[in-house]
Amino acid sequence: MRLVVEQNQALSREPRTILVTGGAGFIGSNFVHYWCQQYPGDRIVVLDALTYAGNRNNLAGLEGWANLRFVQGDICDRPLIDALLQEEGIDILAHFAAESHVDRSILGPDAFVRTNVIGTFTLLEAFRQYWLTNGQPTHFRFHHVSTDEVYGSLNPNDPGFSETTPYAPNSPYSASKAGSDHLVRAYYHTYGLPTLMTNCSNNYGPYHFPEKLIPLMCINILMGKGLPVYGDGQNIRDWLYVEDHCSAIDAVLHRGKPGETYNIGGNNEVKNIDLVHKLCELMDELATDLPVRPAHKLITFVKDRPGHDRRYAIDATKLRTEIGWTPAETVESGLRKTVQWYLTHRNWWQPLLSPEYQAYYKQVYTSV
Repeated sequence: MRLVVEQNQALSREPRTILVTGGAGFIGSNFVHYWCQQYPGDRIVVLDALTYAGNRNNLAGLEGWANLRFVQGDICDRPLIDALLQEEGIDILAHFAAESHVDRSILGPDAFVRTNVIGTFTLLEAFRQYWLTNGQPTHFRFHHVSTDEVYGSLNPNDPGFSETTPYAPNSPYSASKAGSDHLVRAYYHTYGLPTLMTNCSNNYGPYHFPEKLIPLMCINILMGKGLPVYGDGQNIRDWLYVEDHCSAIDAVLHRGKPGETYNIGGNNEVKNIDLVHKLCELMDELATDLPVRPAHKLITFVKDRPGHDRRYAIDATKLRTEIGWTPAETVESGLRKTVQWYLTHRNWWQPLLSPEYQAYYKQVYTSV
């Protein structure tokens, strides 16, 4: 990542004004922290609806910063989007806002269609009109953050997903993201809107809501609760440390070609059960007050979820060769940083274990 940062700092660039949707969520808030550090002269406007996974505390330490504005609002609210684009003179719209948890999409798919499809359409149409009104500036960018899940599932010996892999989504979540991806592509090819799109592998790191696999395991180990592993635990994911993801988006925004898609991966394929064992080992090493030790005693296999993709893997050759980006973290170094963060930020995650969260947890993991 240091190479990317040095290259970006060397660029001759005017200060930019960026609208970050979903900027109080997991990846979005990490991006805001990253961008404020790398480009303190830029202005950032964060738009977030603050649903269950959006958290103002994710931006702690930044909200007193003069160049940051937080707005609570819905990406489907067209008058609000229009007003923000005009008032702030937005140059870049970085679109992170999404419903993103597969389990929740199975229980309630309507919210995923509304946010991921209609919300993305609303942003695209607002940005298009704003871009036209301002004379189609060549430096404007609409950056859409998507997922590798739109490509479906891989067999054990299949090559990783590339930018030309056919779409084959298998969950309401991935189908809704596929729909949003197609809209972004269409707005470039139909209207010439300067779009960029990135499809990333599984992210992990600070500020990750407790329902996702890695924070769930960390928190349950600290609480002495069962560690629910779906099916046989042999599902494989390519894990990407969230700060690496942010540096990749930075590189794409500065050097990516409008209309192009870039896949972002961590080069870290790990079976779910092996990942859980790694987390148990790190917790045994780093935590002093575990109620159950060794932590792997807490592993419990539960009924697999419907449509559970077997393997994801990213072929990030295009990003490496055309943009010059590679990840800085291995899965070992990234997981160690992540476990240490959850150990030292209990005041961040403990309030999130609300009665509503507990009810959801019980509904999903009925056999734990």
